[in-house]
Amino acid sequence: MSQADTPVHTDAVSGDTTVGSATHCPYCALQCGMYVAKGEITPREDIPANAGGLCQKGWTAAELLTSPDRLTTPLLHGEPVSWDEALDYVAARIEAIRAEHGPDAVAVFGGGGLTNEKAYQLGKFARVALRTSQIDYNGRFCMSSAAAAVNRAFGMDRGLPFPITDIARAGAVLFAGGNVAETMPPFVRHLTAMRSGGGRLVVVDPRLTQTAKMADLHLQVTPGTDLALALGLLHIAIAEGYADLDYLAARTSGFEEVRTSVSAWWPERVERVTGVPVAHMREAVRILGEAERAMVLTGRGAEQHAKGTDTVTAFVNLALTLGLPGREGSGYGCVTGQGNGQGGREHGQKADQLPGYRKIDDPAARAHVAAVWGIDPAGLPGPGRSAYELLDALGTPEGPRALLLFGSNPVVSAPRAGHVTRRLEALDLLVVSDFVLSETAAMADVVLPTTQWAEEAGTMTNLEGRVLLRRQAAAPPPGARSDLEILQGLAERLGCGEKFPADPRTVFDELRRASAGGVADYSGITYERIAAETGVFWPCPETAEEPHPGTPRPFLDGFATPDGRARLVPVDHRPPAEDVDEEFPLYLTSGRVLAHYQSGAQTRRIRPLTQASPEVFVELNPDLAERLGVVPGDRVRVRSRRGAAVGVARVSASIRPDTLFMPFHWEGVNLLTNPALDPTSRMPEFKVCAAAIERCAEDGERVA
Repeated sequence: MSQADTPVHTDAVSGDTTVGSATHCPYCALQCGMYVAKGEITPREDIPANAGGLCQKGWTAAELLTSPDRLTTPLLHGEPVSWDEALDYVAARIEAIRAEHGPDAVAVFGGGGLTNEKAYQLGKFARVALRTSQIDYNGRFCMSSAAAAVNRAFGMDRGLPFPITDIARAGAVLFAGGNVAETMPPFVRHLTAMRSGGGRLVVVDPRLTQTAKMADLHLQVTPGTDLALALGLLHIAIAEGYADLDYLAARTSGFEEVRTSVSAWWPERVERVTGVPVAHMREAVRILGEAERAMVLTGRGAEQHAKGTDTVTAFVNLALTLGLPGREGSGYGCVTGQGNGQGGREHGQKADQLPGYRKIDDPAARAHVAAVWGIDPAGLPGPGRSAYELLDALGTPEGPRALLLFGSNPVVSAPRAGHVTRRLEALDLLVVSDFVLSETAAMADVVLPTTQWAEEAGTMTNLEGRVLLRRQAAAPPPGARSDLEILQGLAERLGCGEKFPADPRTVFDELRRASAGGVADYSGITYERIAAETGVFWPCPETAEEPHPGTPRPFLDGFATPDGRARLVPVDHRPPAEDVDEEFPLYLTSGRVLAHYQSGAQTRRIRPLTQASPEVFVELNPDLAERLGVVPGDRVRVRSRRGAAVGVARVSASIRPDTLFMPFHWEGVNLLTNPALDPTSRMPEFKVCAAAIERCAEDGERVA
């Protein structure tokens, strides 16, 4: 449908007349702008992230609104019940469990796709209504390593600390561990514009992905060795005179310590560790070092490791040594994955944070937020367990006995998923809010049917730190309630309903006050401003004079550290937490495919997407396939120390002979992944573990 054919809509927030309901895609962190009218999708031209483009998932997103799998009635032990019966049951069980085991016996697990309002209200609900410290969210599995690294380096974590349109102006981009051609295709237009202007693209990935095929140079690393590669690139940059010594002296600290630490990572040593030829490393550094403007970007491939924070730190050190961050058109950035992966971690659903990206153990932060919430700061719980540690503790004598889960599907998405499933089974109470019966919801004692993306209003913060307005574009089906309404209903039964309004604008106005003065300050942002400006960059404090313009490029005048200088931090490579051996001689890595998103609970219910990618597969190199006697289409079993999963063989020269790839949108691959945690970010090691592969029959049994 063309924009001209789409019905005219008068927006309830701004009063402006637009074509269709102007909203945003339910999937990745680009948050592509779209119009939705009568079940039809039309891309918006006014959102720079997509500027009129959508991927297949975006074009088909309206099918979610009429899915036959839609939940509209609460379920109690699998049986339909009324809302009052379901909420009364949940509240009574919470009260009983808290009375017997204490407040930390009840836990909350959120999601990186929740709106800012939901993420904020969920964190508040945990700490005020439940008085528990046990809250975290699946975004811990997304950007936590990059967040930890850039907080350490720059004093502030914003995925891209520059508008996404700056990428087109760069002369060079090094992208480590990201495959945007499949994960967020509209992003590609910015890389294409950069290359059309004479810029060059370097991609670091164990696979020759669709993104790597676009590149001028592909560095095909051994899985788990991105950190060694970054150290080698930095060694070359210093040795060959590309270090910007004036910039380093004026705007950074720690360079001499880093210079000393990387002296041991000479190129030939790095080649032995990573498999990347020395000539390719030198060429990558030359491309970056000779560009007038350059960027270093990282994605999950570099970050989802037990050393992910140090890996990102090494790439940040490289960017700083070249003098890139804090210069217009240059810098370091993390390409956020989940729809609200940025905003979702800023306002309190992480175990260690309060709204505004405040630390929960900071007395001043506690006092400020407690005043907004109308409670005694002493009543605020302290830090809780991180995501995997929380899931691992469920149902244990020292862990939570009940879990309220919003916007996540850990049975599919958590590392060592078989173990996590057993921990969920051990709970006294599992409550899941979802709009379809996901694999996790199917296990729940209580399932609460919620509204979905186009049926509610709220704000999202995209990968460039732009706060966007998601308008309601469709009426929810009778029986579904928003997460804000669900939290209000539970809070009423727990004696504090007046603190939990269900109107998203009211919640956002409170979020603004709670975030005021914090690193992620939203106090100067309103629904009206977002609508008028098609998004506002944070930080955006409220001012008495002219409205603050927002901050598209926060580091131009200095970094958010006490002295305004960026920090270079020495780090050193170490092998994967689980390396290959005789029994498990191959590296297994995982990722996304074009047609699906996250655990697939949504996209696996959309017919064109399931037709495009119907089942889990295992990608392996032709040499390995020949040794195994495997041909494309054979069923193969992949084993690790934690379990086994079966998939269809895809034979491709785009993957290393020592590596297997499986997409994580189906149950299977995360039965295999290693839950070893980064000591700083608590990120699990999703991206590499030791594995073995064998042919199997159609029934999944091994073929001798």
